[in-house]
Amino acid sequence: MTVRQQGGVSTPCNPKKSLNLNMDNELSAFLTGRSEQTLLLFNHFITEYQKLAPVTIHPAKSMIGIANSHRRIAWITQLGKNFVHVVFPFKQEYPDNLCFQKIAQVLGDAHQFNHHFRMYNVEDVNEEVKGFMRMAYEDEQ
Repeated sequence: MTVRQQGGVSTPCNPKKSLNLNMDNELSAFLTGRSEQTLLLFNHFITEYQKLAPVTIHPAKSMIGIANSHRRIAWITQLGKNFVHVVFPFKQEYPDNLCFQKIAQVLGDAHQFNHHFRMYNVEDVNEEVKGFMRMAYEDEQ
């Protein structure tokens, strides 16, 4: 399994290791000093997304973007001690779910609703979450 990074660089992703990847400095800065649990969750989330569709990761100053071929489809906004927090920006609210802890309309944007998913265990990426991951990748089609 590979983690594709900005600039087309692909590096191996081994969830059993502490992410000893040859990464760019920005991604490395996000992952350095994180707990084994957080690194495992991060690896698992990226691996599961890549099983669904080809995605790339794009570190920014305060978050890590996950993209399809033409736009960012999710944002990892927090790497906690024992969790990974992911935001999916959808064009509408999807309130009938068990996976999002918060859904909020973006101020000033009538067409963006951020859906907040907090992952504590690898099992949290279940069929419901994978369905939303697929929807984000396919632009909610």
